[in-house]
Amino acid sequence: MTSHKRTARTAGVLYLLVGIFGGFAEGYVEPRMYAAGNAGVTAGNVIANAGLLRIGVVADLLDQTFFVFLALVLYDLLKDVHKSMARAMLVFVALAAGIGCLNAVFEFEGLRVATDSVYTASFGSMGVNTLIYLLLDSQHYGLLIAQIFFGLWLAPLGYLAYRSGMFPKWLGGALILGSACYLLDLLSAFLLPAFGETIHGFIVIPCAIAEIWMVFYLLVIGVRTEKLGL
Repeated sequence: MTSHKRTARTAGVLYLLVGIFGGFAEGYVEPRMYAAGNAGVTAGNVIANAGLLRIGVVADLLDQTFFVFLALVLYDLLKDVHKSMARAMLVFVALAAGIGCLNAVFEFEGLRVATDSVYTASFGSMGVNTLIYLLLDSQHYGLLIAQIFFGLWLAPLGYLAYRSGMFPKWLGGALILGSACYLLDLLSAFLLPAFGETIHGFIVIPCAIAEIWMVFYLLVIGVRTEKLGL
C-alpha cells in the first residue's frame, strides 16, 4: 500500500510541475509574444520581453521533461491493469514531448533573430520582423499539432484509471472526455478557425477540470488501495 501511494503521489508532484511550467510557458509567455496576423507587434513583443522569452523557453523544456517522467511513473503504477494501453500512453507522451521541444527551438530562434544584428544587416528591419513572425507562427501552430498527442494520452490514462479500481470511475471517464475535447478543439482550429475561436474557451473547460482533479487526487489521496485489497 505504501509503495502504491508513494508512486501515485510522485506522479501527482510531477503532474503539478507539468501544469505549472506548461501553464507559464504556453499560457502566459507565448500569448505575450505572438500577435496573430501582425509581424511588427510580434517582433516588438519579442524584443521588449527577451528575458521573459528566455525563461519561457526553459520552462517549456522543463515542462516536456517532467511530462515524460510523469508518464514513466504512471506506467509503473498502471502497467498491470492493461500493458498495451500503458504503452500507448507512453508513446503519446513521448511524441507530444518531442514536438513540444522542437517548438521551443522555433521560439528561441525567433529571439536570436530579434537580438542579433547580423540578421538586421542581412534582411533589413522589415525582413527581420517577418522572419520573427514566421518562427513564432510556426511555434504557435506546432503547439496545436502537439495537442494531438497531448489529447490522446488522456484516453489510455482515463481507461487505465477506470479499469484499475485505484481511482473513482467518474475520474477515468472525465479524463477520456477531456481527451475528446482536446481533439475537437484541435480539429476545429485547423478546419473551422472562426468556429474554433468561438468554442475554444468552452471546450477546454472539461479538459482542465479532469486534469486538475487527477492532480488533486494523486497528491491528496494517492490511490484507492482498499479497492485492490492492498
